[in-house]
Amino acid sequence: MTRIIEFLIALGIVAGLFVIIGVCLPGERHISESIETNRKMTIVYDTVNSLRRFKDWNPLVLRDKGVELKFSGPDAGKGARMDYSSKDSTLGQGSWEITESEKNKRVVIAIDDQTRGHDKVTAFTLEPTGKNDRNVKITQEYSVKYGFDLFGRYAGLYVSRHIGDDVKLGLGRMANMLASVPNVDYRAPDAPLTDLKVVDVPAEDLLVVNAGNIDRNNDSIRQSIEDNQEWIKRTMEANGLEAAGPVRIVTTDFGAEKYAFDVVQPVRKRSGAAPAADKKEGEADKAAAAPVAVAAVDGQLNVKVPAGNPVKYVHADARRAAFASYTGHMAGLDIARNALRAWATTTGSEVIDRPYESWKGGVAKGFTTEGSYDIYWAVK
Repeated sequence: MTRIIEFLIALGIVAGLFVIIGVCLPGERHISESIETNRKMTIVYDTVNSLRRFKDWNPLVLRDKGVELKFSGPDAGKGARMDYSSKDSTLGQGSWEITESEKNKRVVIAIDDQTRGHDKVTAFTLEPTGKNDRNVKITQEYSVKYGFDLFGRYAGLYVSRHIGDDVKLGLGRMANMLASVPNVDYRAPDAPLTDLKVVDVPAEDLLVVNAGNIDRNNDSIRQSIEDNQEWIKRTMEANGLEAAGPVRIVTTDFGAEKYAFDVVQPVRKRSGAAPAADKKEGEADKAAAAPVAVAAVDGQLNVKVPAGNPVKYVHADARRAAFASYTGHMAGLDIARNALRAWATTTGSEVIDRPYESWKGGVAKGFTTEGSYDIYWAVK
């Protein structure tokens, strides 16, 4: 009996110490970590102001690669929300939601998860740094309140190790992720893109000529485009086709001295034109001034390409693409293409295949500051 009483007294002392120490422990915790990147401020801000690339930098997805992420609200800024659900009991369910956003300065995100505490918030503060402010210092803060939850206050003793380690890991992964983005400010004056968005591109019929490697000077490039347009024109005449939109230039490689590209013309059957296969023998040959060599059948059209003509017929399936409009000299298109890729990557899209521009203002204007283009880059 005496031992039981001694045990209860000892237990009471321990409980009392637990309460006294718990009450003395902080009712909230705050940690802060920083890292620097040489990416443009626009890229960094758009990355933290959206949750679309959460899976590419946040350590949560490393614990459960099968975690389900569901996005709602706007794509970026206040109200953008990401809910997650994991079969791993240590993760369970939770959410991140942007509650405050100040352009190029600060983004605040409310967190709901299974760890102890309430009013959990992480905030990203962005600060230009380095020589001529070329770099960006990213500071991520995390704060949590425990109130009178004594167990929570004790759990707070390990915040710097558990949450703090996650913050360090996440910032490191974010820096590596940012390094893969073309370092082009897609909102800067030297890359005046407008109407940035992802669009649905319908299935199309295309006539294509590979221009090869052309000397990177305006005269050579323009002459190549116009010469290949002539080949395309002959093929259109031979097959009763008409243009279904402006000519396109598809870039393969934009080198220091050479430019490799394709000249592409969207086409459709000319109203009232008979299919090439239905024309009288020799009629298509006469229109093309060359004997018919190959019948390329694909999709909706039956296109016959005359011998010696470098044109190929391609039926392109429907797809999604990052899109932007650009106005200026064609010499600025390389920066514009990289700017579009930077925007697409930053907003969570992965570009595939080759980019192309639809020369809305025509080829002649494209070699002046009055050139106008729609730029496309297919995305997964």
